[in-house]
Amino acid sequence: MTFEYNKIDKKIFELIIDNLYDAVYFTDTERKIILWNKAAEKLTGYKKEEIINSPCFENKLSHTNINCEYLCKTEECPIAKAIKEKSVIEKELFLKHKEGFRIPVKIRVSPITDEQGRIIGAVQIFSDNSAKIAAFKKMEKLESLAFIDSLTMVGNRRYSEIKIATRIQEIEKFGVIKSSGLLFIDIDNFKKINDIYGHKFGDDVLKVIAQTILKNIREVDFIGRWGGEEFIVIVSGVNNDELIRIAEKLRGLINSIDFFVNNEKVKLSISIGATLFKEDDEVESLVHRADSLMYKCKRQGKNCVIYG
Repeated sequence: MTFEYNKIDKKIFELIIDNLYDAVYFTDTERKIILWNKAAEKLTGYKKEEIINSPCFENKLSHTNINCEYLCKTEECPIAKAIKEKSVIEKELFLKHKEGFRIPVKIRVSPITDEQGRIIGAVQIFSDNSAKIAAFKKMEKLESLAFIDSLTMVGNRRYSEIKIATRIQEIEKFGVIKSSGLLFIDIDNFKKINDIYGHKFGDDVLKVIAQTILKNIREVDFIGRWGGEEFIVIVSGVNNDELIRIAEKLRGLINSIDFFVNNEKVKLSISIGATLFKEDDEVESLVHRADSLMYKCKRQGKNCVIYG
């Protein structure tokens, strides 16, 4: 069943929807998308003409849950569930931006009924659930000081070393050992990716992974490109279990990204060494410990997290 309204009503309705701050889209009962507002375009990178009249389960957005399980073609699809159960569904999920990186979103799906109470479709409202906007604005101010990696647009090696050293000084001064952890991240099989698909594709992989991490850490945390295909993340306010949980979330999100080149699917994964800051750490010793744990992960088959 589809919506029925005249051209004037539709024009006014779309104008109202386009001026909403939150991303919104409507589907009919077959889950075909019939309205897609400007906020949805901005958040996902997909223009209206790329989305309208396509089914939501076509997997352009590739909704996943916290366990990185795809929902769009299952009974757990929020729209399918809202229509079937005639209820409002609220969830925290991850969608895939047109450029490939993962964005955490809060969604609310409501079934839509006509005057006779029959369900004629559903509306989904979704908003960016990351702290990246405020965090990145702070980093942009430092660009003139050459603190930003120009390819991935996260902190560079110099800035990363400063951030680690500053955190160590805070620990020495205030003794807040529990509050900081370091993740040393390396992209698996990156040389092979470059050799097979070319450096342009390799650069795209670096950007997508960096942006996925940036958009899925908090404002108080930090990501920097350490060099080549290596990144570091400084995580605040965590114990060992919490640090591992954050590392596993990032690993799972990266592994859920499907990249396509010449119609060939390329699966991405990362290896992570995770460690808490220690009282007697220096920048070199801390990074070396996390780096060694990452290489241990490589030897155990890659695509994993090792804590120590």
